[in-house]
Amino acid sequence: MGLRERKKQQTYQSVSDTAIALFLEKGFDNVPVAEIAAAAGISKPTLFRYFPAKEDLALHRFSDHEDEAARVVRLGRAEGVAPLPALRRHFLAGLDGRDPVTGLNDDPRVRAYHALLYGTPSLVARLFAYQGRAEDALAAALAETGGEGVEPRLAAGQIVAVQRILAEENWRRIGAGESAEAVHAGAVEAAEGAFAQLVVGLELYA
Repeated sequence: MGLRERKKQQTYQSVSDTAIALFLEKGFDNVPVAEIAAAAGISKPTLFRYFPAKEDLALHRFSDHEDEAARVVRLGRAEGVAPLPALRRHFLAGLDGRDPVTGLNDDPRVRAYHALLYGTPSLVARLFAYQGRAEDALAAALAETGGEGVEPRLAAGQIVAVQRILAEENWRRIGAGESAEAVHAGAVEAAEGAFAQLVVGLELYA
């Protein structure tokens, strides 16, 4: 990545962080875009060149995860590892590393951000769009390893749904007051069981 691209990415991150801080303080619907631009030290038109919609400011942290499953599948293929074992390995590593995407993270800042996302209807709707693009990317990666017609897309939908449900259960338990450390063993067991079920139903990618 060149210097110009690095500076651009830094601007994305800085503006998004400024926006999220304001959203957490005042609520998503109570912060106008003009206030975010002023706080970030840029003009409103410049902000919209980086983020076409206000919701994108809050969801920028998800941008790197949109094609994550697809990248994991392609990396696994290069290593001679089938898609499901590669995805299972990656998810379990995320649990061990307390990756917020797995739901196994009890940092108060992460919990506050999660509450912001799922407590704001327009952000929830935007998340569904991100999920759809994640499924499309994963389906394309699975198609490269085998399968015809709708088969890779059906598999991608099942895999993404399983990962989402596992994360939601982890968030639920942490939201109920359990620590990430206390939830970890059960989260690993649930993930192992879920991927075992996927192997039975998606033998082609196992």
